[in-house]
Amino acid sequence: MNDTIAAISTPLGVGAIGIIRVSGDDSIKIVNKIFDGVDLEKVPTHTIHYGHIIEKTSIIDEVLVSVFKAPKTFTKEDVVEINSHGSIASLNKILELLLLNGCRMAEPGEFTKRAYINGRIDLLEAEGIMDMINAKSEKARVLAMNQVDGKLSDLIKSLRQSILEVLANIEVNIDYPEYEDILDLTIEDLKPKIDIVEEKLQELLSNSQNGKMIKEGIKVAILGKPNVGKSSLLNALLNEEKAIVTDIQGTTRDYVEGSIYLNGIPLNFIDTAGIRKTEDVVEKIGVTKSLKLIEESDLILFVLNNNEKLSKEEQELLSKIKDKKHIVIVNKSDLDKKIDIDNSINPIFISTYNDSDIEKIKDRIKQLFKLEELETKDLTYISNARCIAIIKEALERVLDVKKGIENNLPIDMVEIDIKEIWNSLGKIIGESYEDELINQLFSQFCLGK
Repeated sequence: MNDTIAAISTPLGVGAIGIIRVSGDDSIKIVNKIFDGVDLEKVPTHTIHYGHIIEKTSIIDEVLVSVFKAPKTFTKEDVVEINSHGSIASLNKILELLLLNGCRMAEPGEFTKRAYINGRIDLLEAEGIMDMINAKSEKARVLAMNQVDGKLSDLIKSLRQSILEVLANIEVNIDYPEYEDILDLTIEDLKPKIDIVEEKLQELLSNSQNGKMIKEGIKVAILGKPNVGKSSLLNALLNEEKAIVTDIQGTTRDYVEGSIYLNGIPLNFIDTAGIRKTEDVVEKIGVTKSLKLIEESDLILFVLNNNEKLSKEEQELLSKIKDKKHIVIVNKSDLDKKIDIDNSINPIFISTYNDSDIEKIKDRIKQLFKLEELETKDLTYISNARCIAIIKEALERVLDVKKGIENNLPIDMVEIDIKEIWNSLGKIIGESYEDELINQLFSQFCLGK
């Protein structure tokens, strides 16, 4: 980590400006070698300077150079940012000159990794930066920002602190039993304290579903047999002609996908192949994939035909989806009603040509996922799979502690599992980690970040 790294920090392509970032002990010295302007080694920190990038006597580009001196920088190292014109040729040439003069090409995410290793941010805040870069909605941006500015880290740190206080009390009881002014912590005294830890972990886990939904969206599979209007429904929901619509059965043989935003949450629709028995090899593969989506999706839109009686296959599918979040949609409500369906299923009768009917479906989705409640909530949620897995691991340890209390185990044995809970939560913010995990996590970042 003692070398100086450089990378292009803006997307490559035609643009007004592009930024090359340099970080490390020699960053100012190296940029100064190729900069024709003021002496960068003599300027104050956090200043911007006009000049040119040169190669010997040739001008490469007209630039603005920003100088940031350690420790008040993103990486806590000396950082220089070169703002040039945004052509690929210009950016690559400047980067080439930096590498020739002593910089090393930064690995993906290495600037943020240095910020983490140098104590500028914790691991959760680092992941928030990646989420901020990838945010596609206002809610996703707010969620990421709450992670970047430390709100989520503060929740984890507070929980770890309360666990640490319990551990300290146990240690004092074990090591200094003769001190009369120390609270004598018994196995029974532990139970309410562990109950509070469990309650807070359960709350984090429960809220993580909202975080995951905001970040990744809701995966919605549109299922039904051929010609019930699945593709027409997808087109109506997206308000565009995404899927091909014909009267020929089996027109849709593979996924057709599209997305919209509902109350700031991405709805990722998948129009599937019509489910029926078929001898067509390609269509059969599509049907198999459609059935697999029942398990993979967050929501099933099961489409039926108002003008036909329920088939045996449809009755079987209704049984398969009953334990999943689903909406039964009876399409072609403008035709004669022949379908015999139990109203306890709470179906929505629609015509895909009627905009108000499409709004009924959106309203039902809002109710199922309580999307309108998110409007008033503080979006401080765990949202990534790594952290969710760690919280689940910590909850398993809580159950071990509670079993130990029930079995009246010695308090020093119960303490082992409490320490594991504390250590597990430390992995979320990077207080305890493995090098392999850190390398893998930061490799997912883009170059220049």
